[in-house]
This record gives sequence, structure tokens and C-alpha cells, in this order.
Amino acid sequence: MITGAALYDRLKDVKLGGTICLFTPEKCEQIAPIVNEIERLKKEHDAVILAHSYVGPEIIATVADFSGDSYELSKWAKSTTAKTIVFVAVKFMAETAKLLNPSKRVLMPSTNNGCTLADSITGEDVKRLRQQYPDHTFVCYINTTVDVKAQCDVCVTSSNVYHIVETIPNDKIYFLPDRLMGQNVINSLKEKGIEKEILLWNGTCYVHEEYDPDVIQYLRKEHPGLKVASHPECHPDVVAQSDFVGSTSQMLKFVADNPAPAYFMLTECGLTSRLQLEHPTQKFVGACTMCRYMKSNTLADIARVLSSPDPIDEIHLDPEDVEGADRCITRMFEYTNQTATR
Repeated sequence: MITGAALYDRLKDVKLGGTICLFTPEKCEQIAPIVNEIERLKKEHDAVILAHSYVGPEIIATVADFSGDSYELSKWAKSTTAKTIVFVAVKFMAETAKLLNPSKRVLMPSTNNGCTLADSITGEDVKRLRQQYPDHTFVCYINTTVDVKAQCDVCVTSSNVYHIVETIPNDKIYFLPDRLMGQNVINSLKEKGIEKEILLWNGTCYVHEEYDPDVIQYLRKEHPGLKVASHPECHPDVVAQSDFVGSTSQMLKFVADNPAPAYFMLTECGLTSRLQLEHPTQKFVGACTMCRYMKSNTLADIARVLSSPDPIDEIHLDPEDVEGADRCITRMFEYTNQTATR
């Protein structure tokens, strides 16, 4: 049983994230009973809670059994022995968990589980593209729905996209749906002297595309010695001015391994909140750029789906999509463990 005082002690160092991530002793007193109820329900229903680093810090710091990026959560979903998975993120990630655990119950607590990136393309779009580009290997970012994955050859995440695209033996790639990530991959390959024809779909994450490279220059002047880490969903001009580019898990490691007087993390501000929990003495600067979809996950809804879920809260997959999507995910794990062919 956690008390409000103990919860406040965990969360008091979160200072970047707007009012939604501002924790007072009074707020923590209100949260504590819900946290204790969720812990009871987890045991009662043999449930595990997987939470993306972008969700609220009150979830990461309390009820989450595992937190990380999409690739880490995919691995944990694959290895869990729990009968029920509560996936605190967005729907396409919960679909991946269901693909990897077809016999398990997967619940989604978010009440607004869309994604501007995933919603930019459908499986029917990919079918048409494959007819147009029959010689291309179709690579989809994990931020896609299951019907899109079912039509693609291999899935990638922000932590393995550069390696997998380089490793694929085909020199003709169609990368979807993230145009900015795809351009960053093209630029990275060119720096290595690798020429591949990479065609791009015109999707973006509304959070990451907001970042302006001019902000980096301003903050570097304001904070000498500033370390800047960006996500590969950001604009190439932002990536070019960053000290490090990688997935959220890789950005966490970058901060741990690279001491600096201050850090600027160019990704959804949930990651900065998590870093403030893990590194309370470090200084993090910049404004909060928040994903309305990730932040729609709440402790109250986690408790609700564990105690009395609505039918819409449970993830079900179209059987016609399962085989192709499972193959797409499996190829991701296979390519991740391969050495690049060049």
C-alpha cells in the first residue's frame, strides 16, 4: 500500500510537462487509493501493465510493470506469462502485443487511442502501392495498424530502423508511413556511402514535426554545454543539430552515459518526465510537447479496464490480418539480430 506522502516523494521532481504533470501533495493523496486498487486488481486478474515512456509519469512511477519504447514493450509482451496484458499506450502497440500473444487477453485503457502517423495509411493503401512498386521491399514503422503490417514485408521501430533498412538485401525500399524518419534513414545511409532507392509515404507524427531547429540554437546559447537528443521522427534539420538521435530507450541511455549541465530531449515530453524521475538532480530544459493520444491514458481507466472492461477496451484482430502481420513482426526480430550486409 502506497501513501500519498510516499507517492509525492516519487513524483515531486517532475517539473516539465504542463499542469497535467504537476504533482502536489494534495494531488498525490487523491491518486494513492487508485494506485493501490490497481495493484490489487493486477493480482486478482493475473495482469501485467506495459506502459510506453510517453504516458503520464504517475503511471510509470507506480503501476507499470514494464515501461519503455515500442520495441522493448514488444519484447516484454512476447515474454510475459501473465494471462492479461494492459497496454498503456496507443492502439497499434496493443495490437502488436495481441499478435505476439494470441491466447492472452489484451486490454487498452486509452479513451483516445488514435495516432496521426498510424492513421495516415491503411492496408488498402499498401495493397495499391505494392501493385505500383512490385520490386520494392515494403518496410513499415511499428506506428501502423495491424492491417498495414499484414501487407508489409518487415516492421521496424525507432531503435532498429537504421540497422534493418541497411541490412535488407534489396536496394529498392518503400518506407512507410513516417516521411521524416524515412528521410533521416536516407541521410544516414548516404553518410555511410550506401545508395538505396527509398520511396516514402507522406505521414508524420504531429508531436515530433513541431520541433524547430532554431529552438536548439537558442537553448544552446542559453545553456552552455547543453546536450541535445532527438527522436528520428523529427525533421532532418533538427536531427542534424542534435548530439544524439535514437529511440526513447536509447535516449534514456544517452542521458545516463553522458553527463552534462543540461539536456534538451526532442520527443514527447513524457520521456523528460521519466528522466526527471530517474535523474532528479539533472537539469532538463525546453517546453513540453505533449501527445494527446498517449496522455489520454489515466490511472482511473486502467482500474476500470481491469475491474469491468467494456467490449471496446479489448483488442481483437481480424484473422485475415494475423498471419501477414505476425510474419512482418517476426522478420523484425530476425533482422535485428543480423549483421548488416554492407
